Amino acid sequence: MSLRNWILPLGLALSTAAGAAEVKIDDAWARATAPGQNVGGVFMTLTADGDLSLVGGSSPAAGTVEQHTKRIDQGMMVMRKIDNIALPKGKKVELAPGGLHIMLIGLKNPLKAGEQVPLTLTVRDAKGKSQQLKVKAEVREMGGGMMQHHH
Repeated sequence: MSLRNWILPLGLALSTAAGAAEVKIDDAWARATAPGQNVGGVFMTLTADGDLSLVGGSSPAAGTVEQHTKRIDQGMMVMRKIDNIALPKGKKVELAPGGLHIMLIGLKNPLKAGEQVPLTLTVRDAKGKSQQLKVKAEVREMGGGMMQHHH
């Protein structure tokens, strides 16, 4: 097995544009969904070797891919779509339950534990140059994070 075939299933991706900043993607995963649930969350750690922003994405598993933030506001959990997620040079940016994350909206099928969800993420540099990153997120069992009930 070539090194490339070994790395991509682990959820690592590098830019494909020559001379462009590279982005390391670690521990890409998605939460399994219940039957009939039409949204799902995707999480990972991103580390760019240049100042970039995550500005969008797509997946054959969903109609829409968006960047979201989630926080507690006056005791209520509030989730909002955001235009971009800053990826400062050399800093790990965590996309995790309860914080910044990627939403898959309009799921075509439930996300089942053990499967992989393919995503294409779009990152942009300060000059407006975009690049596409391919990643496969491992689907894990439901529990904790976004699905957690707050009492």
